Amino acid sequence: MKEGFRQAMAWLHTWVGLIFGWLLFAIFLTGTLSYFKDEITHWMQPEVQAHPLDNARSLAMAQTYLQQQAPHAARWFITLPDSRQPGLSVMWQDKVDPGKRGNFIRKRLDSLAGSEVQARESMGGEFFYRFHFQLQMPYPWGRWLSTMAAMVMFIALITGIITHKKIFKDFFTFRPRKGQRSWLDGHNAVGVLVLPFHLMITYSSLVIFMSMVMPATIVASYGSTDAFFDDLFPATNNAPALGQPAPLLALGPMYDEARKQWGGGHVERLVVNNPGDVNASVNVIRAGSDRVVHDFGSVVSFNGASGEVVRVSTEQSLPMAISGSFYGLHMGHFAGPVLRWLYFICGLAGTAMIGTGLVIWLGKRQLKHAKTGVMPFELRLVEVLNIASMSGLMIAIGAFFWANRLLPVGFAERSNWEVQSFFIAWGLTVLHAMVRRGRQGWVEQLSLGALLFISVPLLNALTTSQHLGVSLVQGDWAMAGFDLTCLGSGVFLAWAAWKMQHRVVAQPNAERVRAMHLKGEVN
Repeated sequence: MKEGFRQAMAWLHTWVGLIFGWLLFAIFLTGTLSYFKDEITHWMQPEVQAHPLDNARSLAMAQTYLQQQAPHAARWFITLPDSRQPGLSVMWQDKVDPGKRGNFIRKRLDSLAGSEVQARESMGGEFFYRFHFQLQMPYPWGRWLSTMAAMVMFIALITGIITHKKIFKDFFTFRPRKGQRSWLDGHNAVGVLVLPFHLMITYSSLVIFMSMVMPATIVASYGSTDAFFDDLFPATNNAPALGQPAPLLALGPMYDEARKQWGGGHVERLVVNNPGDVNASVNVIRAGSDRVVHDFGSVVSFNGASGEVVRVSTEQSLPMAISGSFYGLHMGHFAGPVLRWLYFICGLAGTAMIGTGLVIWLGKRQLKHAKTGVMPFELRLVEVLNIASMSGLMIAIGAFFWANRLLPVGFAERSNWEVQSFFIAWGLTVLHAMVRRGRQGWVEQLSLGALLFISVPLLNALTTSQHLGVSLVQGDWAMAGFDLTCLGSGVFLAWAAWKMQHRVVAQPNAERVRAMHLKGEVN
């Protein structure tokens, strides 16, 4: 390979990484948090208690509740609790005139007592999941931007592999306390360590949104993407209501029969159409948590009045199975606790790789201006964006968790204010980074982030009854794990702030000397 080609790839790797680096850092970090979005939601709705799982009991209680509260609804929806999301969720759609859609009403029930739970309004972990691919922007602009960032990430990975001709040797090389060289060694190490994960997660994200970014063949064949999806996922043919009353059979046996049809597969939810009518139908929908290949349309349908199996969805075609494999690998719904933590750690490694790349870009160019002590505007801008996009994002996440506990439970538009707290805090970190230069800005923001995260378990104990002393005893590992993870994150941020401050205090007058030394080392 000619050296000129490798240099061209290095140039491309550097600049695409910089231009999209701040956005990619946010996408990777929020996507990493999304692997525990159910656990985050559970912590942010502490009113929903965790109980030992008993799906037969929960399903019977949900059916009894709906028969009492919504006997004449057009449809019922039942989502059973699991080990990650303890709440029993029911929803129904009002019956209205033909051709019109009724309102949806959702309630949470205690899975042990069957009583209604007044849980605080919160987006919970769903906020991070949605932000990860929509960036809190109107449809479809956020998805377009995140997909563009994924393409840039894929380019950066490929060019990074080409650029580093000693990539595996670099993986085993780390030189601490060497300034820019240490950052570069760390960047190489985390990049190579989880390179297969980086490639998988980036490419699969492009496959998921392929119909949006590459619709030409779909439009040529179907005329529109809507017609394509109607053909790909045909609607379940539910018999219309006849207006003849008939009791709905117990849903438990239908649930068991559906799992038997799937060889023990898990159930995501049950949908009951026309409950109380002779033409009632029950659709049992399979979950994606029991296998890697996600099946987008696996349903077993029953006649609600007779219990007869009406339809069992066919096996996936090969193209759908391939698509479902990429979707399943990206989402990680199949992952158990250990594998989910591995996903989480790999996601953090990807986030660190992006962050170290941004630091390296800035540090290398700052050295060229060490003699004058004057930083050009463009480098100062990058410095501000680095601080706000990394330490500032951690502060915003901490503020989001704090808002969940400090906002009154009955506050109007509560979930929206949690999200606004996130963006207000993030915006303030940008202003702070503009005022406080360089390392002092890093130290102050990392310290504030550490304080926010370390205080989360204490805040939880002061505002709810689900503190660590209770959650650990009850075996509620989702609640306890969240508190402990926040505590560990805060300790890490405090260590990072201390290291940054220690370097500033230990050699306050040697900055220029060290910069010149590093310049000779990296050039």
